[in-house]
Amino acid sequence: MASEIRDINLAESGERKIEWVKRNCDLLRTLKEEFEQTKPFAGKKIALSVHLEAKTAFLCLTLAAGGAEMYVTGSNPLSTQDDVAAALVKAGLEVHAWYGATEEEYNHHIEEVLKIGPNVIIDDGGDLVHMMHTKYRDLIPNVIGGCEETTTGILRLEAMARDGVLEFPMVKVNNADCKHFFDNRYGTGQSVWDGINRTTNLIVAGKIVVVAGYGWCGKGTAMRAKGLGARVVVTEVDPVKAIEAVMDGFDVMPMKEAAKIGDIFVTVTGCNKVVDAEDFAVIKDGAILCNAGHFDCEVDVAYLKSVATETAEMRKNIMGYHLPDGRWVYILGEGRLVNLACGDGHPAEIMDMSFAIQALSAKYLVENEGKITERLLDVPKEVDQDVARRKLAFLGKEIDVLTEEQIKYLGSAEV
Repeated sequence: MASEIRDINLAESGERKIEWVKRNCDLLRTLKEEFEQTKPFAGKKIALSVHLEAKTAFLCLTLAAGGAEMYVTGSNPLSTQDDVAAALVKAGLEVHAWYGATEEEYNHHIEEVLKIGPNVIIDDGGDLVHMMHTKYRDLIPNVIGGCEETTTGILRLEAMARDGVLEFPMVKVNNADCKHFFDNRYGTGQSVWDGINRTTNLIVAGKIVVVAGYGWCGKGTAMRAKGLGARVVVTEVDPVKAIEAVMDGFDVMPMKEAAKIGDIFVTVTGCNKVVDAEDFAVIKDGAILCNAGHFDCEVDVAYLKSVATETAEMRKNIMGYHLPDGRWVYILGEGRLVNLACGDGHPAEIMDMSFAIQALSAKYLVENEGKITERLLDVPKEVDQDVARRKLAFLGKEIDVLTEEQIKYLGSAEV
């Protein structure tokens, strides 16, 4: 089955990007070397749908080095980098993706990587798993299990598990300590502002930044905004997280109040219509809005399109909407993931940890084929700890080790 990409001639540019990632991804580089020797995925087909840029490409090459037949697509049409896709095709992988794919093309690409009957699924947002259960149920017996990268995907999986319709084991990669502590907080925090700053070319210091959602991604986004000199307002629906935001030094208020004063809005919730018609009715003239949640429904862009008297592309990835009363509102990256639609995503060193978790979780599934009874499972603690120890070693750091006496004490009733 032939790959579907737009321009194979871009491969050299993509190869250089992947080489840069390789130099800065110590964990994946050493795993690739190990996999080349041990071939843990020999004879297995892996279908992968993750934001298709250089870091994802290096994960794909790492899995391929382990003997996997790789079938690759992207999880967001605006995050696919055509030169990286071309580089993977040149390396012998089957790729179905291109930048700016229509919804029809995007779904077609997902179908193409599922038709082959994968043994392992690596998903980001749940689209592969959803389509496997709705359109390719006859191929489900081939699936050993899968790994889910992001919070939104896990929410979808949890709903499927509650309804009793999830047919194979899925590892909640996003919930691993080495994922949400670092990827969601430091990765999102830095990459969101990289995307905003390179797109707007405006200063952050002195502005009011509204962060919707104070989960790990929201924490990182708010922390980096504060570091850039912004006054940060957090909106939340969870009272515990709202208290945490207050104690971290941020203001907290409902979105309808924040809309009146905010200069830059970042939604990071995983929910829909976080900024809706009521908020747009009072939103400050010139407000800039973007989304760092998985799907492009957190800011109600459809409503803006329906009421705008005029639209204008102000800069690449900045669309202005002229409201009937004369105010302008600006949306970055069509309301899609701003760190990928308007930037290059998380830093390489951060994704190194997340993708090492992905690779080792996939290996765990293959090694335990037929033995796993749960439909949703956490990343095994030994995998999480292994990644952390490897990362510490690359950072040149050592930690203490419990003595046998201490282990016995902690396991006793004396504690």
